Amino acid sequence: MKLTVNGEIIDDVKAGTISELLGELKVAPGRVAVEVNMAVIRKADHDTFRLHDGDVIEIVNFVGGGS
Repeated sequence: MKLTVNGEIIDDVKAGTISELLGELKVAPGRVAVEVNMAVIRKADHDTFRLHDGDVIEIVNFVGGGS
């Protein structure tokens, strides 16, 4: 499957769900937001939301900080 993740085209993706994709990309699922085709996907749905060839995905990591 071919996906676009954060603007980069990735060929030969084996993952079928968001959770599997995060694992394949070695992204810790704890503090991320995921958008598929301009729709934010709830964290509770990451295990069941099916990805499809050509999907455009944005993965945003939350980083704490402050002064």
